[in-house]
Amino acid sequence: MSIALSQISREAPVLIAGPTASGKSALAMEIAARDGRVIVNADALQVYGCWRVLSARPSLADEVALPHALYGHISRDQPYSVGHWLREVQVCLQRPVVIVGGTGLYFSALTEGLAEIPATPPELRALADQRRAAEGIAALLAEIDAATAARIDRANPARVQRAWEVLAATGRGLADWQDRTGPAILPLAQCEALVIRPDVDWLDARIARRFNMMLDQGALDEARAALPHWDAAQPWAKAIGAPELIAHLRGDISLGEARDAATLASRQYAKRQRTWLRSRMKAWREVILP
Repeated sequence: MSIALSQISREAPVLIAGPTASGKSALAMEIAARDGRVIVNADALQVYGCWRVLSARPSLADEVALPHALYGHISRDQPYSVGHWLREVQVCLQRPVVIVGGTGLYFSALTEGLAEIPATPPELRALADQRRAAEGIAALLAEIDAATAARIDRANPARVQRAWEVLAATGRGLADWQDRTGPAILPLAQCEALVIRPDVDWLDARIARRFNMMLDQGALDEARAALPHWDAAQPWAKAIGAPELIAHLRGDISLGEARDAATLASRQYAKRQRTWLRSRMKAWREVILP
């Protein structure tokens, strides 16, 4: 269904989820302007200060026009997790908010609760990084308990490594920890929860146009600034388009090849997001675009 602004609650916290480039931020701006809300980020890459253009963070003009929170406030070498985000977003809830982003795990933790899993020891994380680089995620996946393997996104290397680390560090599978989840900070029944379901062809065209715009707006300069610090295994390095632009700057591929590869990666990422939204956000109110 399409949705009019008048159909969206003025009182309840508003959540807006959707795939990359689907128009989430524009809708959030409209709602925030109408109600005097703070726009709160729920995107795992937009927290990093090093990526404004490549993570499609709100522009400086947008941030001046309306209050924004949890955007660009984390340095690339600073540990950050969904637990950190939950603690920060809880403070934001003291004001009227519209929470917007494409990281499904953030929304599920917010509305369903989060298991308090102990942090992975640095030496174990280093071992996991080494094994993932040398053996691939299949080797780590083979050692994960069956319940966790059935639940996680097995095509996502970061999720597989995280599950392996949890089991190795605690002796308990990630699924077991998740089944002992604490209460939600913001249960879904207390929210106006909207999920954007764009037409796939429309979204693919927007993704292609947007990456070209990113290049015009300085994405290559962002990648150049990140090059001396580049470590593909780090969470901040997962910005879509960043590995491709780094490869170009290192002379491995042309800029045109980097653009095409980044556009394809964005479309693949959007497809994974749509799969998550369909499977995990069935109770959310659908907004069909365009």
